[in-house]
Amino acid sequence: MGYVEPVVGIANCLGTPLNDYVRNFKRIRDELNCKMEDIELQLKAELLRPLGKIPKKGVENWLKAVKEMIREAQVVENTVSNGRYLCRACNGKLVDEKTQEMKEFLYNAPNASEGLAMDGPSAGLPLPTSELVGEEAVRNEIWACLMQEEVSKIGVWGMGGVGKTTIMKHIHNDLLKEQRFERVIWVTISKEFNVMKLKEYLDKEKDKLRRAAILSEMLKNVGKHVLILDDVWDKVSLEEVGIPEPSGSNGCKLVLTTRSEHVCKYMGCKVIKVKPLSEEEALILFLNKVGPNIVQSPTIMPTLKLVVKECVGLPLTIVMVAGTMKGEDNPLIWKNALGELKERIGKVEGVEAEVIERLKFSFDHLKDEKVKYCFFHCALFPEDFEIWKDVLIECWIKEGFIDDMGTRKEMKAKGHVILKKLEDNCLLENVSSERVKMHDAVREMALSITRMSPRYMIQAGLQLEELPEKEQWSPDIEKVSLMYNSISEISIDHNPIKKIPYSFFINMPCLSVLNLSSTKIKSLPNSIFELKNLATLLLCYCEELRDLPCLSMLQELKKLDLSGTKIEEVPEGIDMLIKLRYLDFEVRTLKGIPAGLLPKLVHLQHLSFEVDNEKTSLKAEEMEPLKKLECLTGRFEDINELNKFISSMQQSKKNLIKYSLQVSLAIFSHRRDKRVTIGGVHNWEGELIMHPIEIQELNIYWCGYLRSLVNDNSSFKNAIDLRVCRIWGCQGIECVVSQSSFASSSAHPFQSLEVLDLSGLPKLSALIMRDAGIGLATTSTLAPSAPFSHLKEITIFKCSSMKTLLPHWLLPNLQNLEEIHVYGCSQLVEILGGATSEVEEKGSDALINFHLPKLKELSLWELPNLKSICSKSGVMVCDSLQLIHVLGDCGMKRIPPFVPFVDNGQPFAYAPPSLTIKSSTEWWESLEWDDDPNFKNVLQPLWKDERSRGEDSAKERRKGMMEGRG
Repeated sequence: MGYVEPVVGIANCLGTPLNDYVRNFKRIRDELNCKMEDIELQLKAELLRPLGKIPKKGVENWLKAVKEMIREAQVVENTVSNGRYLCRACNGKLVDEKTQEMKEFLYNAPNASEGLAMDGPSAGLPLPTSELVGEEAVRNEIWACLMQEEVSKIGVWGMGGVGKTTIMKHIHNDLLKEQRFERVIWVTISKEFNVMKLKEYLDKEKDKLRRAAILSEMLKNVGKHVLILDDVWDKVSLEEVGIPEPSGSNGCKLVLTTRSEHVCKYMGCKVIKVKPLSEEEALILFLNKVGPNIVQSPTIMPTLKLVVKECVGLPLTIVMVAGTMKGEDNPLIWKNALGELKERIGKVEGVEAEVIERLKFSFDHLKDEKVKYCFFHCALFPEDFEIWKDVLIECWIKEGFIDDMGTRKEMKAKGHVILKKLEDNCLLENVSSERVKMHDAVREMALSITRMSPRYMIQAGLQLEELPEKEQWSPDIEKVSLMYNSISEISIDHNPIKKIPYSFFINMPCLSVLNLSSTKIKSLPNSIFELKNLATLLLCYCEELRDLPCLSMLQELKKLDLSGTKIEEVPEGIDMLIKLRYLDFEVRTLKGIPAGLLPKLVHLQHLSFEVDNEKTSLKAEEMEPLKKLECLTGRFEDINELNKFISSMQQSKKNLIKYSLQVSLAIFSHRRDKRVTIGGVHNWEGELIMHPIEIQELNIYWCGYLRSLVNDNSSFKNAIDLRVCRIWGCQGIECVVSQSSFASSSAHPFQSLEVLDLSGLPKLSALIMRDAGIGLATTSTLAPSAPFSHLKEITIFKCSSMKTLLPHWLLPNLQNLEEIHVYGCSQLVEILGGATSEVEEKGSDALINFHLPKLKELSLWELPNLKSICSKSGVMVCDSLQLIHVLGDCGMKRIPPFVPFVDNGQPFAYAPPSLTIKSSTEWWESLEWDDDPNFKNVLQPLWKDERSRGEDSAKERRKGMMEGRG
């Protein structure tokens, strides 16, 4: 019975039965999903016609945003269906808001009749290139052939690392500037020729003949083009693939780069060989890379020239050896390097083998063995694969290549140092600030080393449909990479999988990492016990996995991720895994945490439990031994338990670097690195032992004793890093900030706040009490630390005592405000106000400027007593305003005049350049224009009927989205 009154109170606050919200939500969600699928099909049809078409920016943005919106809608639906009655009532507002957001996406859907795709930029996009030294003769020869009508196919060949790709990238970019061809198309082929790379929209077409026909038609529609196939390893049948035969009559050209002269001749190409650099060119390139202090050393230069000679003019080898020797000023080390290069090459026969040995020189000069293992791990990815740096570093941490006795922050920092070392030695190429890749010749060198060890099996990206033969499974295997294949019986990472044979793990007792994430497995075989060296077991998002065998034998396990599974019981034997550093149990179905489990896992750094699962409440006493904990997601039963946990952390002088801590009620909210959620604590007045300076997101739900969030005695008056604050259903809240709390602290609360959401607060009358204005900005010059100085979005919902939302004296602090949403506040009279005293001081004819330079959106729903956006003596200065949205019963009869930032002499007949006004016809026609009848003529073209949604206005809005403005 204890929850009856809160439920009734929130239900009354929301005003509409939850079931009605949910039905409407599902209807709109299904309608939006259908619209998205229709547009995707129409877009695909447009893109398949002429190659070179690209989606319009607005269409691309809309599709991307809609997919995220549908994903969020699923989270909302799960939250509502799994919550208790109180949680369901609170989420009625969330469901309604999400419904309105989805309606907006439906309204702003791209119009297929206006076209969803457009021509790509000229002939194509330039490719990033590295410096080109020498190669002028071969570059000119390739260019001359491209300009000759009688040459249609050109084969550029040479040994690995000689610079074929670099030359062709420069030519590709020169062709774009020349504009002689309508399209220049670049495709990296690699060892496994894959026609899908030619056009991503062919990926769902399984029939090879039909796929070839579609590609052929697309290429024909492009017109006169150059198709560059980079890194071709074997002969290709153009007819089978669907590439029309280039000829003088169609003006098309085909250029391929390859290591095989035979491939060039077989395909009927004009053969052009890329030769190594001359000694002079090689020396110039080497000196460019090795550094100026080496260039100026007369004692080193003779040996340096001999080192360059051993690189035999291969740009890749030159760059790598120069990178390895960069900054080295000891002549003896240079002489040793020369001898080492000579010795290596003398041990092998064949040009390719010699190239690999030269590349190994850089690898062998990595002094740290763990750095070498990090390098080998990069070879687990497919050829030409662009690897995300953060993903790579996380893999290194999982593998134990980075000392795992430090903090996770320290481990990631070490990962970036290793990454920089590999880049400096040219063992990895820096693709962007976020990604790296391996040159294919460097990857071959890495694979040649791993082939000598029975511990590695690397068959990534080879389009395998079955597992490698049994004979290939050595009992010493530690690393297996079957990434990006199409194996259905068993796979590791990004392959479909339903069942694992019992014998599978018996074949790899040395395996250290097993990643079966996002697969359809229902259980693991007992043979997993054979993995005595397993350090990482990833089963996240295996949505059909319900139980696991006893894990006690996996004594080396350091990371276990079971998030998103359907596990009901904590697997037996976890308490024996004393080396665990990372444990993720964000599982809704888990029935509880066994008493005494957590105190045994003393090395845990990361611990996650589902915050919406009441059965997995954490106990402070159980958490106390976890002295190394850095990241925590979990739920405490009450404030007392949370405070006891924080107290123990403070006593051990340990701070969490990332957390999501929840007390009592399970409520959905967005994730921040440092989040606290408190719900349904009826005797809580705001005290919290946690130092609030660290909190980034604060959510408070139905805490009836709370009168204000910040006051003289509040725990939150120093919450200077708070970014998101939500207060819902707290019946006693009268203001957010009260008394002189700003004056009592040198650091202002809410100085970093970006989102403020206040819902179901019947006594709320003001954000800040007037006497709390000490320290507030009083001029247009805003201090960086002023309260609300970073606020971007404010939402007020069902706050029935509020009459003025933002008083005039607070506006100087709100210069970053972008969105204002006000719903169902029955007593609200004005949005911007409280400037009466200033008007009296300046005279009755004085105008008050309401200056909000970044305001984009103003949404006003169900506000029956609203008179105006601002007082009658006020004008709005906000050129950035894009939308005024009025829905439901709104008493406002006047839109305030706008003035531009720079007064152009039209203060009452001016509107912000991007403004749209959406409302019902009845409300628009009820507006009064006594001050300036011409103002209606200015605004009339900007108004759109929200209910009829006339085709003309919708069409203009869609057009804006297509051009990327919407």
